Amino acid sequence: MRDHAAKAALFDALTEGAKALANGRRAELIDVLAQGERSVEELATEIDQSVANTSHHLQRLLRSGLVQTRRSGTHIYYALASPAVAVLWRAMRAAAEEHVSGLDRLAEDYLGDRGSLESMTRDELVRRLRAGDVVVLDVRPAAEYVAGHLPGAISLPIDQLQDRLGEVASGAQVVAYCRGPYCVYADDAVRLLAHEGRAAYRLEDGYPEWATAGLPVEH
Repeated sequence: MRDHAAKAALFDALTEGAKALANGRRAELIDVLAQGERSVEELATEIDQSVANTSHHLQRLLRSGLVQTRRSGTHIYYALASPAVAVLWRAMRAAAEEHVSGLDRLAEDYLGDRGSLESMTRDELVRRLRAGDVVVLDVRPAAEYVAGHLPGAISLPIDQLQDRLGEVASGAQVVAYCRGPYCVYADDAVRLLAHEGRAAYRLEDGYPEWATAGLPVEH
């Protein structure tokens, strides 16, 4: 009979990535890094933590093999180790959506009521892009747009949208997207555009889901 200690060690190793993700701030980091490579300082700003705390979380993710690094001058940049990490994060998120009680309420507390927001599926957006009758706005930070974006998308980070609204044709139908289903930027963009009398939709999820579906992207 095989040694159960060896089996236990194997299964402990298989759960190492999940254990590293068993922390909300580290999950936030993975969610941001699914958009593309970022520096420690940028990541600290995104998750509203000190650089020291962010570095601590990143080191835990690095030890688990979920992220990788490169150095450029005095800066260290982090990226997901492989697409499998993003798949793991989406699977954890989907399981929580299915089984964690109260998640809808927590999402609404953060995102607000989405009942009044018009949304568009990926399939519908693909058709509209082919027809050329829609304007697509990427409302993520500019660094994430540079790392990858939907074809023909205009980079209008949410904190610049109000001031740059004149760059969007007044009669155009607009689709805004950001990081995924729990990203508030696209919601805020649609609310702002609707308040200005614009026809606006939010993409049903975000850039990572679009890319994972094998749909065309630009860099």
